[in-house]
Formats: sequence, C-alpha cells, structure tokens
Amino acid sequence: MEWETLPFFISDLEGFHGTIKTSHKDFVVTEIDTYGQLVTNPNIQGTQTKTVYQGTIKDVKSKQTKPDEIDISNPDCFNLNVILNPSVYKELEHFTNKIRTKTSPCKGEQEIVELSLGTFADKNLRAVVHRAVRQTFPFLQTVTNQSEIRVREDQDFKELSKSSSEGEAEEFFRFIDAKVPGSAFTFLPDDSKEHRTSVHHFVSLRFGKLVETKSFTDQNKTSITVRLRDKSKQPKKRGIADCQEEVVTLYTAFTLQKENLETLEAISYMSLVLGVIPSDFTYAGIKDKKAVTYQSMVVKKISPEQLLEKAAEFERRGMKISRIHPVCEPLKLGRLQGNHFELVIRDLKPHGKHELAMLEELIREAVEHVKNSGFVNYYGPQRFGSRTCVQADQIGLALLKEEMETSVKLFFTPEDSDNLQNKAKQHFLLTGNAKESLALMPAYKARERLMLRALHRYGSGREGCIRGWLSLPHAMRLFYLHSYCSRVWNEAAAYRLQKLGFKAVQGDLVWSGSERGCKNTTEDELNARQVQVVTAEEEMDDVFPLEQVMSR
Repeated sequence: MEWETLPFFISDLEGFHGTIKTSHKDFVVTEIDTYGQLVTNPNIQGTQTKTVYQGTIKDVKSKQTKPDEIDISNPDCFNLNVILNPSVYKELEHFTNKIRTKTSPCKGEQEIVELSLGTFADKNLRAVVHRAVRQTFPFLQTVTNQSEIRVREDQDFKELSKSSSEGEAEEFFRFIDAKVPGSAFTFLPDDSKEHRTSVHHFVSLRFGKLVETKSFTDQNKTSITVRLRDKSKQPKKRGIADCQEEVVTLYTAFTLQKENLETLEAISYMSLVLGVIPSDFTYAGIKDKKAVTYQSMVVKKISPEQLLEKAAEFERRGMKISRIHPVCEPLKLGRLQGNHFELVIRDLKPHGKHELAMLEELIREAVEHVKNSGFVNYYGPQRFGSRTCVQADQIGLALLKEEMETSVKLFFTPEDSDNLQNKAKQHFLLTGNAKESLALMPAYKARERLMLRALHRYGSGREGCIRGWLSLPHAMRLFYLHSYCSRVWNEAAAYRLQKLGFKAVQGDLVWSGSERGCKNTTEDELNARQVQVVTAEEEMDDVFPLEQVMSR
C-alpha cells in the first residue's frame, strides 16, 4: 500500500490542489523540546545539574606475577605435564589427538566436544593454565566457568586453516596469544588473491583492535604481515579523576540549523571538522533533508569554546549553531515533544469542477475542518524516502528478518538517474568490489561511504554485512527499522478506519484525561489511571472522539 493512495481519511471535503517543497526554504521544521519550547527560543537554555563524581582509590600493589608478565621464552612455565594432574593431561592429549586426526567416535562411544581440566581456585594459576594450553595447543579454546577451566576446538582456528596451513595457523595463534610488544608475524607467500583477502578479512574481523595487516610483494611473491598495534596509540580507560576534570566540557549541547542537508551528512561534516567520530553526536530525532530545520544536538568530548571556533566553517556548508552550553549527558532518541512545521503551498488551484473564485473558500473550509476534527497522521515520504526503486521500509524488513546480505543489496540498489552515487552503487552490485565503489562514491554520501569502508575491511559476506550496518550511527540504523514500523502503522490505521469507522468502539484504549493535550505533559505523567477501555455503552453514546483513541 503506497502512502499516496491510502484511501481512508476523516474528511470527505473536496479540498484543493497545491505543490509543497518546491524549494527547501518552503518547509521549516523546528524541534519542540520536552518542556514544550521551540529549540530556537533564545530565552530558554537547557540546563542540567553537574554530576559530581566521588569515590576513593586504594593503591594496591600485588606481589603476584601477572599473566602478561610471564616470560614466554621460558618453556617450563607452559609445561602442562607439570601444571595439570597426570590423568587430566593424558585425557587432554587423547582429546587433542582426536581433533587433530579428525577421528570420529567409535560405535557406542559418545562424542566429546568439551573437556574439563579441573578447578583452579587461584586466579593467577588459572591465567597460567589458559596461556599454557593456548601455547601448547593453539587450536584449542579455553573457557572459565566460575573456577573450572574447560577446553574445546577453536572455531576461529578452523576458519583460518581454510586459507593457510595448520602449521601457520598454530604459529599465528601463538603470536596472538603472546602479545609481545613490537612483534610481527608473516604468513608464507600466497599467489591466491582470494586466500590473501580471506586472511585479511579474518584477522581484521577477529583481532582488528589488537593487530593490523598489510600485504608486501617481494620477487613477485606476495605475503601478509600482521603487526601488533602500538599500545600507546590505543585508547586508555578514563579514571574517576579524568571524569572530575572533564565533567563540564565532556558534553556540549547546541541548536543546529541546517539547510538542504541530511542529518547524517551534517554530522559527518561536523565530526570531520572537530576531529571526533559521528557517533559522538546525539540528537532527539532525524530531520528532513529538503527543508530548513532546527534541532537540539549534543557532542561528546568537545568544549563550547572548541565548537564556537568552528562555527564559520559550518556556515560554509549550510549549517549554523547557536545556544551553545555545557551539559552532563548525551541526548536520547525520542527526547522531544514533537516538531513545529511551517509549510508553504504553491501553485494553488481548485479541483476541475470548481472555479478559481472558489479557491479561497475551499482552503478556509479545509483548514477549519483540520482545526476542529484533526486528520489521520499517516507517515509520508520523508519516513520511507523518495527513492522509486527501493524504499527504506523494505530495507528495514530485511534487517528484521536478519537477511543481512539482502539488506545491503537493497541499500545499494541504484535509482534510474545517472549521477555519481548511482554509478558507485551499480558498480558495487555488479562487481562486489567495495574499494572501487568507495572511490566512485561522492564525499557527501556519508552513509554509503561508511558502509563501503566496513565492507572493504570485513568482506561482503554475512559477517561483513553485519559490520557494515554497525558502522552506521545507531539512530541511522533505527531509521530503517522505524520506517518498516511506520509502513505497518499506515496500513493498520487505514484498515481500522475501513472496518471500524471514525469513532471509538468497544475494546479501544482511550486517553480519558484532558491532560493528554497539555503541552508540558510528559509520558511519565500519563499514568495508567488516565487510560481506560471503551465499554459497549460508551461506544453507543459516542463518549470518546476518535482522536482520544491510543495509536500505540
């Protein structure tokens, strides 16, 4: 059911013809905050109480050896024959031999998928056992359940063995487990590009935060080198003292005015200028592209002074910032009361059977009817997108069904126009080459570029597609799911009007309190006492109008 053809409306008036959004300046959207105030109101500035972090830190120095301080060059520290009970070690050898030889269990013998090595009360001893097993048998995975250590076949090892020899895989997993600073591991030269790509994707997917990979060609032979990342470049955990120092500047709120820009496009540019990542920005809702919009935003790790310094750069891209002030927490999606719309309707004309002289009366009649009776607030094209081939709700349905590869194909389905982004999308669908498609994709298509970068790094299989979606900001991923929910709501609303008419009927849930229409009413204040079930008598007496029926 397309939104343009939804047949059931409250009014049966003739109405009139008109054109909206001829220009982006014809549509002005201003967010209304949770207090019922327009975010452009200069006299209102959201304030939050500063959080004071209190606590004590005890300086405890352990004299016990930490697992990372074990000398891995000393073979005695990994002698499982010494660490484990002899009978347990014998069982472990039997277990590993079956895995190595891929021996099936004898008739009547139950297949063992896990083996218990026993219980180890001391935490440091458990750490030694874990490392000893991984160094001796790299194809095993160790897991702790309370104080018990169990081993099973490592599925990651099996996967890597498909693209390299088992010997190489064993040495690689020993290298990963050792974590020797500055160390590197080089796979044997491989002429198969498919194998090398598979190894790159595997390492990035499983150990991307720990290591980095690069291909090197020597004498026409290409090999992959894996290098441990420099710890100094890895992000450090912030302590209580850091929070105390940054409590004022950790989050900065502001009002963003943007023109003819997608929300994600604006965030992508601001994050680039400020040197943060897109997910450091939070907002209450996504606003239309073809419009002038005003909305609240919060940025993490940027002070008000830093934000103000970049205001001129933002203006060059059609963005203005105002009402800048420090806050203590990010914004949450849906943290708004609604939006205020100013809409210019152009090219007004009556329907064919009416004369132009009747136009003003038709408009007045329609406006008065909306004032008095309201309207069915169907979701429009801004929720589903203006695409003609694939709309956002189709992508949302694929995501809900966990059809990850299908969802990515739908995401990159091109339109009929022959512009740069459609050429890039077409190239990806035809070749599956994310790197080449990324080079073709225009810089302003932030969403598509984020997805392509992830697909290039992790591959275009199911796992890679999942990583691709996770590379998009959380609110943007939700947009596709909400789009499908909006499609369902449209169809449900139309079905209800068709089957049950335009009044509250028995069994409906209605808002019985007049507070529902108050501007400053929050969801918490709309408690269960204000909701009631319509009875048969109330339906017969038309006690409740349609607008009091709960739609969610």
